[in-house]
Amino acid sequence: MKRAILTLMMLLLPAAVIAQQNDSNTPINARDSAGPDQTQIAAASDPGNSSIAALGDTISFESAPAPEETPEQTNRQAPAPGPSHAFDHPTNEGSMVGYIDDALIGSQIRVRFEAGFDDRTPDLAEFFYAKCGCYTQLQSADPPAYDPKAPGPGPGIVTSLNFQQVYLYGEYAFNRRFSLFAEVPFRWIQAQSFNPFGTTGVPNAGGLSDIRGGFKLAAIDTSSATLTIQLQGYFPSGKASAGLGTHHNSIEPAVLYYQRFSPRFALEAQVGDWHPIGGSAGVLPAAAMNSTGGPTTEMGGFAGDIFFYGVGPSYKIYNGENVSISPVLEMVGWRVISGFETVWISGSQIADSIDGTNIVNLKFGFRTTIGRHNSIYVGYGHALTHATWYNQLARVEYRYSF
Repeated sequence: MKRAILTLMMLLLPAAVIAQQNDSNTPINARDSAGPDQTQIAAASDPGNSSIAALGDTISFESAPAPEETPEQTNRQAPAPGPSHAFDHPTNEGSMVGYIDDALIGSQIRVRFEAGFDDRTPDLAEFFYAKCGCYTQLQSADPPAYDPKAPGPGPGIVTSLNFQQVYLYGEYAFNRRFSLFAEVPFRWIQAQSFNPFGTTGVPNAGGLSDIRGGFKLAAIDTSSATLTIQLQGYFPSGKASAGLGTHHNSIEPAVLYYQRFSPRFALEAQVGDWHPIGGSAGVLPAAAMNSTGGPTTEMGGFAGDIFFYGVGPSYKIYNGENVSISPVLEMVGWRVISGFETVWISGSQIADSIDGTNIVNLKFGFRTTIGRHNSIYVGYGHALTHATWYNQLARVEYRYSF
């Protein structure tokens, strides 16, 4: 009987000890300093009972103390998650402008639509489309104005043209400093007014325009500034007689710049030259007139070099967690270094020399970014000079970066 009672007490003692420790909030490992283990006390009360001593040796109330952390373990932190794309610019969301070329290098797909209004000299320097086909209608007995190879639309002389263009653009970045890109444009034209030869004007047309492609190379690439060298070529894939292309190759080197001054304010700029390779024949001095009706000694090809430049600041007026909105103001200019345009003055067709002509446009728009990948631009441009590529231009663009 006595042995049964002692055995029952040994089984109940652990629960009592644990309950007492929970009530007093005393750590388990504090028992070492409180005195001998209770099983040892029980065993000592009956040293002749080997079974109780064995039970006391078997039952343990001690918890192994947690190992102390070393300073290296204490200071160790979980590694920061890596960027979602190895070539992302972590401090910016991509270009904000809508007309100046993008200095930032990154893989992207872009779809752009624009509508231009009141292009009064569309064959100017063969930059938009090829030399007017109206030169084929002149008398062959009156050279050198007569040009049976003039590839542009005709037979009328366009004095106002509306057009729409869709650009499909793709760029692939091999790293943060180098990328290749290509752009496939489609164009539609509608002559609003013209001076025809006979009763035929210039028909509406639409289709593939001149494909372009090239590369970007970042000479400077920091967290806040990027200076990029861009070289692209234009290839005569558009049907020139329909006003869809220039009928010649062109090359365009440019320098592009991006500067971020703060998380909200950025500035972008460009400077470059569009250079025709080939192009239509120009006109000899006897047939070339300036816009005042006087003769000119200018000779050379109808297409000409065009120096261009632009600058565009942007500021985020709203910068949410996943959405930002930035108004953008851009000034873009061109200086035509050489070439001709076809104009109708005082009832006569004139190949007008355009050396030194300046064209300046002001563009205003909004760029909205959604998350890290999506961006939408909506903008409007207006000519500030008498010479123009168009009087007004509206543009909408969607860009997906990856």
